[in-house]
Amino acid sequence: MAKSPSAPSFVARLFSTLSIDALRDESRPQHLRRALGARDLIAIGLGTMIGGGIFATIGVGVHLAGPAVILAFLLAGLTSFFAALCYAELGSIVPIAGSAYTYAYATLGQVVAWIIGFALLFEYGISAAPVAQTFSKYLQLVLQQRAGVVLPHWAQTSNFVIDPNAWWNVTRWDFVHSQGDVIGAVFVLLLSALLAIGIRETATTNNIFVVLKITALVVFVAFGVTLFHPANLVPFIPQGWGSLQPFSGGGGSGVIPAAALVFFIYIGFDTATTTAEETRNPKRDVPVGVIGALAIGTVIYCVVAVVLVGTAPWQQISQDTPLANAVAPLHNGFVDAMIIIGVLAGTTSVALASLLGQTRIFYVMARDRMLPPFVAKIHPRFKTPALQTMITGVGVAILTLIVPLTDLLNLVNIGTLAAFIVVCAGVIWLRYKRPDLPRPFRSPLVPWFPLTGILLSLILIVYGLNVRTLYWFLGALVCGLVIYFSYGYRMSRPEREVSYELPESLLP
Repeated sequence: MAKSPSAPSFVARLFSTLSIDALRDESRPQHLRRALGARDLIAIGLGTMIGGGIFATIGVGVHLAGPAVILAFLLAGLTSFFAALCYAELGSIVPIAGSAYTYAYATLGQVVAWIIGFALLFEYGISAAPVAQTFSKYLQLVLQQRAGVVLPHWAQTSNFVIDPNAWWNVTRWDFVHSQGDVIGAVFVLLLSALLAIGIRETATTNNIFVVLKITALVVFVAFGVTLFHPANLVPFIPQGWGSLQPFSGGGGSGVIPAAALVFFIYIGFDTATTTAEETRNPKRDVPVGVIGALAIGTVIYCVVAVVLVGTAPWQQISQDTPLANAVAPLHNGFVDAMIIIGVLAGTTSVALASLLGQTRIFYVMARDRMLPPFVAKIHPRFKTPALQTMITGVGVAILTLIVPLTDLLNLVNIGTLAAFIVVCAGVIWLRYKRPDLPRPFRSPLVPWFPLTGILLSLILIVYGLNVRTLYWFLGALVCGLVIYFSYGYRMSRPEREVSYELPESLLP
């Protein structure tokens, strides 16, 4: 009688990987509709990249670095560039939804994949909330200026008053003086419903908003350049490069902390990788979408930054509405209207793409049995994970309604930089472990380019972010690991899964 194989050890289970050959098998079951092309993926990437950040975060970046915010954009963009090459290579090898989570599962092991999947919650899910709040702020401004409509005080913004020393005590919560961002929360729910209806409808809507906000930025550059004065660029680096004390937030000012902050606006070029299973030709379209979105976005950012810091002395640039205030001296109603339209369209497309990425990552994690199976259930009519999409939307809407998330923007950045590090490491490991794999796209100069991406990501984390951000991130990961060992570790069996068959109860 043959002896049954022994169960894998604890460590072996933690670092078990999915079969890349099985992931590449084109005969595996396909439940999501393939409706996207390379241009759609570029637009989805730009939809996440160009939005609330370029219209608002750039102002804070200017006050951190002065005219050298241009260097901050280049440093953040360079970090993203090296990661983008690695995303493009892994996306061509493993054309499966899930982004860095799937790549880590196929190369570095299950527990690393879970950590990255949880970290991506910061990049996608949480990042949609402050973007929705930005949309709400500008929409309320338009309603007030154009129609004289002012929301009740309690419905204007997210400011839930809780004693930080007794947040667990409901009797210490100040419901009377608390506020909720009603418009932002409803905005998130409407976008979630659009996502649940179907990917084709989502992509079409996103493409329209991308055109609108890029047009607004072109208008800003065209009119803002008439106010450009080279003298405003001198001195070019008035705030220095920042403190070299680890986790000090760069000492509060300088090029490196500015780069760690404005890095937020680069987040999203990798969103194309989360829709690989809804792409007609993922082996070609995913690399084109990732690199194309990053290249176009970087050029736009740098041009806008140069024009902005040239319109006025950097100390006078508004932190909240920098572009609108920069062109205010023109007293041009058309330009003012285009900036507002750009903000509203930009924040809409960013929130839409962020929610899209988050729901697709949850879908893949559930399909891998790392999350409960209902998360991967496909709607019979819409062919999307509609239930999970709406659950995610409700969660983000609650955050948008009651929680001021300005401080959490750093959490978004550290989660994304952690994912970058894992993706770069995955390319190096896979070149060593599986040099025989067909690679439709190959990142050049491996391992040097991926190592550079890892180094730059670590520099932004260590010298650009503060220790409070690190503690919150590590605390969140501990909570994530509790969920993993409670469910994912017990239920997933990557060594037995050679295809992506969903249980019959989950099929449309």
